Amino acid sequence: MLKYRVVHSIEHQKADWVGIHEKICDKLAFLRQQIPFLPSREEREKRQKQISIKKIELIEMTRTLAQKMLFEGKHEQSVPAAMQSLRYAIDVYGVATIELVPSYLILGEASIGLGKLAQAEEYLAKADWTVLKTPDCSRAIKSKLYRNLGLLNAAKGEFQGALTCFADDIYHASEEFGTDDIRTAGGYFHMANVFFRQGKMDVADSLYRQVIDIWHEHLADVIKARTPSEEEEALNRTRVLGPVKGMFEDISSGMDEAQEAEAIQILNSIHDIREHQTNRRPEDLAQTCHALAMLYFVFHDIKRAKEYGRKAIVASDEVKDDDFSKSLVEFMKLCEKQGAQI
Repeated sequence: MLKYRVVHSIEHQKADWVGIHEKICDKLAFLRQQIPFLPSREEREKRQKQISIKKIELIEMTRTLAQKMLFEGKHEQSVPAAMQSLRYAIDVYGVATIELVPSYLILGEASIGLGKLAQAEEYLAKADWTVLKTPDCSRAIKSKLYRNLGLLNAAKGEFQGALTCFADDIYHASEEFGTDDIRTAGGYFHMANVFFRQGKMDVADSLYRQVIDIWHEHLADVIKARTPSEEEEALNRTRVLGPVKGMFEDISSGMDEAQEAEAIQILNSIHDIREHQTNRRPEDLAQTCHALAMLYFVFHDIKRAKEYGRKAIVASDEVKDDDFSKSLVEFMKLCEKQGAQI
């Protein structure tokens, strides 16, 4: 197993571990219990299966937590969670299996964020070799591998290599999830960032626009699917005992913690770019603000949802699109209804 060579202060190590331990302590407690004497083979096998299940749950939980921290820019803090996931992955799957690759990728990405590029290359080389010798490796893992290789190349200033990797990322993600899936959008976003750094704003703008389109449609679908229709609202109002639940109680993002953090990072990054562009198209800023408003709405942050909703309305004054304007008005009504229930 590769050794993580980033130097942590003792204080940072303790703080990092405390934060992670709070989230996983229940499962750790089970694994650290003294194994009782079990006389029958059936009982021993059952106990071993329970242990494996807990370890797999820990692997997924710590990976999600580590990835979330990466999207939040907390590269150093993500390392303990990633190392924990790697440790249990080795326990469950062995030392040279495809199941270890997601942990190596997270550690590689953390190393890139910390400027430890040689170390990142080691982790990604380990992941790359494992993928190459696994014929049935999923396209989802290949997508993530190429995305991280693209980030590494971009960090080294090797922009053409980065673009090639991001193109491979997009290809595999599109094959696995579809071209307009939020899991594919990250590849477009990172590719756009490379063109942005090269000063090729026409291409970058087009890709940023595609990213916003994907997220805008996804979030609109989430809200539509979880918002009661007029008939359902009317039925709720006529119940003798009142509504069974709040109108928007079931609205959730439909994403895990890492995806939520990715959405915040991507949409806010593009928003910052749009706000500072002097020659931007008004619809670009308006749609970005609307996407952010919907994102915070599904997070139940109504204050921010209204804030970005109002910004979208102001930006849309110059947009000749009645359907878009109508959707903004309807969205602000939803915010008011939701706010009234809080």
